[in-house]
Amino acid sequence: MAEINLKLKVWRQKNASDKGKFVDYIEEGKGISTHASFLEMLDIVNERLEAKGEEPIAFDHDCREGICGTCSLFINGFAHGFRKGTTACQLHMHNFKDGDELVVEPWRAKAFPVLRDLVVDRSAFDRIIQAGGFVSINTGGAPDANALPIPKTAADLAMDAAACIGCGACVASCKNASAMLFVSAKVSQFALLPQGQVERKERVRKMLAAMDKEGFGNCTNQYECEAACPKEISVSNIARLNREYLGAVNAES
Repeated sequence: MAEINLKLKVWRQKNASDKGKFVDYIEEGKGISTHASFLEMLDIVNERLEAKGEEPIAFDHDCREGICGTCSLFINGFAHGFRKGTTACQLHMHNFKDGDELVVEPWRAKAFPVLRDLVVDRSAFDRIIQAGGFVSINTGGAPDANALPIPKTAADLAMDAAACIGCGACVASCKNASAMLFVSAKVSQFALLPQGQVERKERVRKMLAAMDKEGFGNCTNQYECEAACPKEISVSNIARLNREYLGAVNAES
């Protein structure tokens, strides 16, 4: 089994009020299997820290299959690491070389405050979803799946938008900490389908209002969000979001 030795520089922060700092871990980064995923590497480092009686590194994880979005890490300046279309949990150590230095830190955004070490509070996304990502009308029993004809183009675009896992890489990578790609994906997946038409105008107004309230920045069309997104959500959704919002505002006037 191939192994590599790594120099780790990890952000450590005791709590939300602590200033935090980078800490070097050289001994703990030795003899890491190239078959391990990035999170498994952190597991190994934590086992070694605990064996020495030291506090393990706190980081978020859940499915470890690239579908939940909780493994929100900046690795050497890249959200989820340098591999395009990959979450941190799906990034494997064979992508690194022996002797590499890895700088690991949490998302950096006002709306995503650091709670501890590599863990951030991303509940702002939940509140945006709660503000408008729903259909509240009573429609009775669920219709047959084939009862509503949907053009394939619309269905494909909706599915592409729905692939967003809400990890926050778009926010963390944007110089303005904008959430426009995330919100546009959530608005698009409903706006493109007949099921989402009932509250279409109300939804986009409420979700954008919630986004602004949470303190996310504005979009300046630099497309770093699309480049960093592990699900490669297209920025074309942002254009659709803008059209949806203008349509909703004009309908009021």
